[in-house]
Amino acid sequence: MLPRILVSACLLGHPVRYDGSAKTVAHALMEQWQREGRLVPVCPEVSGGFGVPRPPAEIANAASGAAVLAGIAHVIDVRGEDVSAYFVEGARVALELALAHDCRYALLTDGSPSCGSRAIYDGSFAGRKHAGAGVTTALLREHGIEVFAETEIEALHARLTQASA
Repeated sequence: MLPRILVSACLLGHPVRYDGSAKTVAHALMEQWQREGRLVPVCPEVSGGFGVPRPPAEIANAASGAAVLAGIAHVIDVRGEDVSAYFVEGARVALELALAHDCRYALLTDGSPSCGSRAIYDGSFAGRKHAGAGVTTALLREHGIEVFAETEIEALHARLTQASA
C-alpha cells in the first residue's frame, strides 16, 4: 500500500483560508498522489471550529506552535482575541485524521499559525516571519509525522521514494 499524505485542504483548491481563498498548488506529483488516492485533506482551522472567512491570526510574541501546545504562548487574532483553543482543537483533529489514515507524512501550508513548518508570522501583523512551526505541525511532529511545506514537494517525493526502497 502506498503511504498516505495528510495535506492542507487549501493546497488542493478548497477555499478555506482565513480570507476565503485557496492556495492551490499545481504540481504533477500532487496530481499523481491525488489520482492514487494518497492525499488526506484537512483544514485544521476549520476543523477546530473557525468559519470562513475569519480574522487573520498569528502566534503572539514570535513564539511557536509547541509553546501554544504547552500553554505558554497564545494565538491572537487581529482583533486581539485569544483564539488558541481553536488552533489546539484543529491540531488534535488533524492528528486524529492522520493516525486514522496511517499518514506518516504531511504537506502543509507554510506561514500559517496552524500549518507552518519552516516559517510562521511573528504575531505583529506586520508581515514579518520567523523560523518556526505552527500548532498543527508541532503536534504532528511530536507524534513522529514528517511535515513538509508546499514548496518542498520534491523533497517529500524523495523521502517517499527513500522510505519505499
